[in-house]
Amino acid sequence: MRPPYLLLDVDGVLIPFPAADGSTPATHARHDVVPEGRSADNPVTVWLAPEHGRLLLDVIRTGLFTPVWCTSWRQDAAALIGPILGLPALPHVDLPHPQITTSHPNGYLWKRDRVDAWLGDATVVWIDDDFTNLDHAWAAERTAMGTATFLVQPDPHLGLQPEHLTEVASWASHLQTVRAA
Repeated sequence: MRPPYLLLDVDGVLIPFPAADGSTPATHARHDVVPEGRSADNPVTVWLAPEHGRLLLDVIRTGLFTPVWCTSWRQDAAALIGPILGLPALPHVDLPHPQITTSHPNGYLWKRDRVDAWLGDATVVWIDDDFTNLDHAWAAERTAMGTATFLVQPDPHLGLQPEHLTEVASWASHLQTVRAA
């Protein structure tokens, strides 16, 4: 049986949003990147924690997951963010470019409909900072219907923490044990 997908967001997860005073966590280093369609004289500044690369590699190397980017960065996550963190090339969910003014146009995360269709009946751990109660209800319903779905929601100003990945690995280990029984 295929391992669960590990869907990984970037903004608010790997790149924390600045605090009210404009500061970012001291654990993060500044990088200027040039996303597709942008000129080199107009880079995007991002703050990434080198530790995230090691932590994510540790989780990926367990073989308990199939890691996939699930971010508005789309293919730029693999081309720009992953290499800075030392991650292997990962596929991405092909998300639309919606014309929206909120990340919750229907009361839930704008990515969810595309992700739901993309997943089908695959099990998943999805790490994103922007879930609503409706997203958590969707995950509970999928799980109740026999498709294990686990959402992890970091604080967008702190981003991914080691305990999140410990929790993810524990969930997948437990799922593997249950499947084997």
